[in-house]
Formats: sequence, C-alpha cells, structure tokens
Amino acid sequence: MKKAIIPLVLGLSVAISGCGYKKLTIEAGADAQGHTAPTQATIDANAKVLEELPFENMEDFEQAKRGLIARESDLRIKGPGIQGDYSWNQAEYDFVKGDAPASVNPSLWRQAKLNGIHGLFKVTEGVYQLRGYDLSNMTIIEGDKGWILVDPLTSEENARHGLAFARKHLGTKPISTIIFTHSHGDHFGGVLGTLTAEEKKTVTVIAPEGFIEESTSENILAGPTMIRRLGYMYGGRLARTERGHVDTGLGKHPGMGTVGILQPNVIIAKTPQPMKVDGVDFVFHNAPGTEAPAELMFYLPKLKAFCGAEVTSRNMHNLYTLRGAKVRDALAWSNAIEKARMTFADADIYFASHHWPIWGQEKIQDFLKTQRDTYKYIHDQTLHLAHSGATPIEIAEKLKLPESLRTTFSSRGYYGTVSHNSKAVYQGYYGWFDGNPANLNPLTPVDAGKEYVEFMGGAEALLAKAAQSFEEGKYRWVAQVLTHLVFAEPNNTEARSLLARTYDQLGYQSESGPWRDVYLTGAYELRHNRPEKGFDPANAKGMLMHAPLERYFDALAVRLDGEAADGENMTINFTFPDLNRTHVVTIENAVLHHYIGEPDPNADATITQDHETFVDIAVKKVKPLEAMMAGKLEVDNLLAMRKFKGMTSDPDFTFDIVLP
Repeated sequence: MKKAIIPLVLGLSVAISGCGYKKLTIEAGADAQGHTAPTQATIDANAKVLEELPFENMEDFEQAKRGLIARESDLRIKGPGIQGDYSWNQAEYDFVKGDAPASVNPSLWRQAKLNGIHGLFKVTEGVYQLRGYDLSNMTIIEGDKGWILVDPLTSEENARHGLAFARKHLGTKPISTIIFTHSHGDHFGGVLGTLTAEEKKTVTVIAPEGFIEESTSENILAGPTMIRRLGYMYGGRLARTERGHVDTGLGKHPGMGTVGILQPNVIIAKTPQPMKVDGVDFVFHNAPGTEAPAELMFYLPKLKAFCGAEVTSRNMHNLYTLRGAKVRDALAWSNAIEKARMTFADADIYFASHHWPIWGQEKIQDFLKTQRDTYKYIHDQTLHLAHSGATPIEIAEKLKLPESLRTTFSSRGYYGTVSHNSKAVYQGYYGWFDGNPANLNPLTPVDAGKEYVEFMGGAEALLAKAAQSFEEGKYRWVAQVLTHLVFAEPNNTEARSLLARTYDQLGYQSESGPWRDVYLTGAYELRHNRPEKGFDPANAKGMLMHAPLERYFDALAVRLDGEAADGENMTINFTFPDLNRTHVVTIENAVLHHYIGEPDPNADATITQDHETFVDIAVKKVKPLEAMMAGKLEVDNLLAMRKFKGMTSDPDFTFDIVLP
C-alpha cells in the first residue's frame, strides 16, 4: 500500500479561537486591565493585618541581604515569555517598595519585598546562591575540579544568564556536578543552559530515586489541565502592578523559556547516604513523598551547612497545590523535617531552594520546629475536627494555627494556606465526599445556576441582592451566589462585572500569592475572556525527550474519546527503529491499551519513525509532511489512521474556568 502521512495523534493544540462571550467595558477608575479600586471594606481588612503581626521585626530583611556580592540593577533576560520578550524580568517588580498599598495585603507585600532582594550571594565559604533569577534559587558549591550546581532554575535562558553573572564575579570554572533536589520543573528545567557540549557527556548528575519518572509523568498525563490552571495560580495574564500580580509567596513567578532535563547517573535512595562529590563531603537525606514525590535534602558536614531543598521554606507550603496535583502527606512531611532536624542538629547554616538562608544553630532549630509543627498541626487538627463530623469547608473555616505559629512569618500562608491545606488532609484520608447526601450527585454548574436564578426570583432580583451584599463587604457570599447567575447567563454583562469587582476585592485581601492571582485572574477573564493562545509545548522538547515512551501512550489513552470509540476495535503498531522497539496500541471496549512487543502482523496500520521525530511531531515542532519528505515518518494505511485520529481529541490549553 502507498505510504501516507497524517498528524501524529499525540499532537498538542497550541492555539484555539475564542468562545464568543462578550467582553466587558472597562469601568471608570479601573486600571488598564479593568481591576477596580479597593473598597473601604478591603482597606479596613488590610489595615487590620498590620495590627496582627510583628512587622517591626526586620531580621528576615537582614538575612535576605547578608552576603550580597553583586546585583544587576536592571535584571531582564531575553527569551520566550508570557508577557513580552523576556523569560525573566525582575525589573517589572520595582514598584514593590515602601508601605503596602490598599490593594495588597500588607503581609504578602512584606514577603514580596523580601523575594525582590536579588543578586549573587555568599552563603558561607565555597557556597554561593543566585537568588531572584527565577522562582527558585540556584546554589553554587566549589568542588575540586569545578562547580557543583544545585537546582539550575526553570529555563535554559535564565540559568545561562545567571551562571554568566556568577562567573563574572567568582571566576570561570567548569561544571563538574549537577544536583537536582526534586522533581519540579523550576529545579531542573534550566540545566541544559549551564553545560557545554563536552560537560553534558561527562557531568555527574545526582537526583533522588524516582526523579525522571516523577518529573515527566505528571507533565504528560495531567499537564494540559495543570498548565491552564497554572496560569490562574501564578497570574500569568496579570500586569505586574499594585492591582495585579505582586508575588507568589515562594518567589516572584516561575521563569519562562526553554525547558530541558538530564538523566541522573547517581541516585539517592536512602537516608543517610554519605558521598564525596568532587572532593566535597555530602550527607544526602532522601525525603520522598514530602513536597515532591521524589526529593532529597543534604548536609555539608565540614561547613555545618544544611540544604532543606523545598521540604522547608520561608512560608507555609502547599499540601495541595491549586494548579492541581496529588495531595501531599502532611504527616510524612512533618516527620521528614523532624528527622533532618535531629540528624543535622549541629548545623550552623541553613539554605534552601527558595528564599534566604539562616545563620546560627538556635535560629535554625527554631525554624525547623515551626516548619515541622505547621504541617503536623494542620494534619492533626483536621482529623480531630473530622472525628466530630466537621466537613472540609467547616474545618477550613474553623481551623487556626496556634499563636506561636500564627505570628511566625515563615509559617504564614503566602503560598499554601491553612484553609486549602486542611481540605487536602481531609481529601487524603476521606476523599471528595463529605458524607452529606446532598453532595453525592449535585447538578452541573450550568444546570444548578439556572435553578438558583429561578429560585431567587430571576436574574434582576438576584443581581440586586448581590449588589447590596457587595456594598456590605460580603465578598465571599457575593462570589458564591453570582457564579450561579454567570453560569446560567454568561453574557449577562452586569453580573459578570459585579463578580469581577468582587474577585478584585477578594484578591486584594488575600495573604496568599496564589489566592490573589486566582481571584484576580478570574476577574480578568470575566472582563476579557479566556486566552486565545495556550502553552507552546515545543519549548519543553528538551524535557519530553527524556520522558518514557510509555507515558506518551498513557496520554494517548486519556485523549481517546470514549463515545467515538464505542464499538470500535483497532490495532496500531508504533515502531521505533532507532530504539529497536515497537509499541502496539489496541482499542477495545472504548479503552486504549499498549504494550511493548513484536509488531502485530494483523494491525490496521503501522507507523514507523525515530524517537526524536515522534517527539517533534507531538510538540508541533515538525509538521508530519516535513517528516515524511525527510524520510523520517512512514504510515502504511491512511484510512485506518484517519479513523484512529477521529477517535481522539487534542487537549485544550485555554478552556474556560470562570465562564461555562
């Protein structure tokens, strides 16, 4: 049969046309993106925060500035980004100075000022950090033969620029070792920007057990939904202004740009695991199932310096992250911190993958205890309240940290919150159902919205009551009731406008950077609709090349349309000559299965291609016709492949969230 070509079924959708909802007119007094002024209720709520916390304590600022070697006054890094042509633009946060404006929670503003202190810092003899070049820090440790880099940022562009700046002030040394502390992209994505071609062949790469599997599988299987929600969590569409994005709590925002990864050749699988790395003594501490499924911490015994990776940070972290992820085990997390605290009790210096260091044994011990107890208190008290029948919403409303933790800045909810972390603990033990029969099989948001609007006397009556509640500062209630009207009547511009104004106020009052960004992005999209363009997966080719092929076929199974495949039976061979491997894909019972084996001689079609071509087509870096013309792709049955393609659908990176 004549060989033909079609788009690979794993191809990712990069752009999508708008859905046709009306855009709202910018109100008087609003900023360029439409965000309205803080109300008196918001001004009063934020002023009250100043009375609740010890803002006069400036020790964090002293520690964050300690050891500064040099800083770039105008830190902008060229590269593909969400806003403009920069993969990183620290200068756009220059407005974060002085006292907090009324549109920002003063506690979050304080954290934003701390996270804005950037540059190259000396932590101790032979240990340096680049901070403020990405969401995370890159740590440089001097070895005998070269530098040991810990967590080389999110993107190649940021890592390359930061390393060049460090070499300008520390001298030029080769890279001997890379240490990935864990499986989140802001800690490994920039690695290929730090190495020469020769170094890529010889560098030692140290990572925790399960690193490659965890760092790639999450992004492929759940990635499309996570990426869309990530835009809400980090405020990607928001202007960097007093009424927009100011900080994530963990850092300014995730860096954009080209993402890669390297296979580790040294695995940390136990605790403790002593090792000499380029002449430097390390004691590795494996901590799986804490902040990441695969994570390690380490200790430098000769320097008495402890690296907490992201198991510890200068804020409360997420037991559940709003972008969507598996719930983290609060008890295991707390226990891992306690084990490290006791094992490395003589540490005089603490540093980590985010934020600024701590010097002094007593201060380090106090910090680790508060981190330990923050997660354990939320865990224990969530279950304590659940034992009396309290539901997740009731627990989140009632649970408050004890004063000793509540007034410690490093336990504040700048990133995670007591509210959504307690719900994560509940979910981890009991799942999504709270036991109330009314919540067992509720109506869809659109159907429920129509019923609510009718029950409340129609749209006009509901809107009038909501407007009155808004004037009374009852923003949580207004958001709850108005979302029903917006889902019932998505082109009701008056309802959308009031809901957007409500989200503005909830965002302005939020101490959590992600909560602020979620609210304000919701307000933005009510006014301007969803984005026309989504994530470009071509920037992630360097990482996806290292993903196990099995994960791609797992993702293909997720993209199968069950209704379209109902009653169909098919077999497709995917053959990779360069890997000497064939993945056989079958469809039956509207379910896609795959296995590695000999090509099925009775298959409906066979695709033959090399691994890189497969990935290039999947991320739309290469068009199928181009691959065919280059002799890199062959398909032996066009009709069968068209049928197969018709049973799958590409993910939508721009789906609606605050509109139906």
